[in-house]
Amino acid sequence: MLKIDTHIHTSFSKDSEMSLEALHQKCLKTGLNCIAITDHNTIEGALRFKSIASFEVIVGEEINTIQGEITGLFLKEKIPAGLSAIDTVKNIKSQGGLVSIPHPFDIFRSSVIKLDALYEVLPHVDIIEGFNARNTFHFSNKKAEKLAKDHNILTSGVSDAHTAYEVGRTYMEMPEFDGTAKGFLNSLNSRTIYANKVSPLIHILTTFTKTKKKFLIRWEKIKG
Repeated sequence: MLKIDTHIHTSFSKDSEMSLEALHQKCLKTGLNCIAITDHNTIEGALRFKSIASFEVIVGEEINTIQGEITGLFLKEKIPAGLSAIDTVKNIKSQGGLVSIPHPFDIFRSSVIKLDALYEVLPHVDIIEGFNARNTFHFSNKKAEKLAKDHNILTSGVSDAHTAYEVGRTYMEMPEFDGTAKGFLNSLNSRTIYANKVSPLIHILTTFTKTKKKFLIRWEKIKG
């Protein structure tokens, strides 16, 4: 059986400082043996992690479209930010990837996909996050679960980890798969979610990290 989390960020994201080494050690400590790295608008961290990890790694990307965030899994190439939601979905599919909708009903995240765009891409969606540990309110996850059920779409349970503290708290157990996107979906159909919410205060740390990184980039430009 796999112990898996399909939404994790590393220091390659603008709002995380978790190193690849720290993530690898925490995965080993918590028993995670398959993860998807879904950094914001890049697959560089995922590719590097895949080259050092001692377990299965899915290359993913949480992509900022002009209508909100969409996650691609099993990607081969980076998908640029700033496309429409439907064009982003088409790009993911052209790579043989899977389309996942992250935290669609979290009212405190401005990055969530807009409802009109959500329903436009829904026929092409493979997965909806039925449980995201960073969602502030329970009803956000329940609405996501209902949407998936109403449209016969598979759900995932994810940590959305940006810190080592969050890694391994929420995960899924599911049968091993053959490494392909299709095989993954077949196994996901038999998953069990182990859900543990984190405090909403975790978002304060994320915001601080984002601000700190912006400051350091500007400072380096000034110095340079």
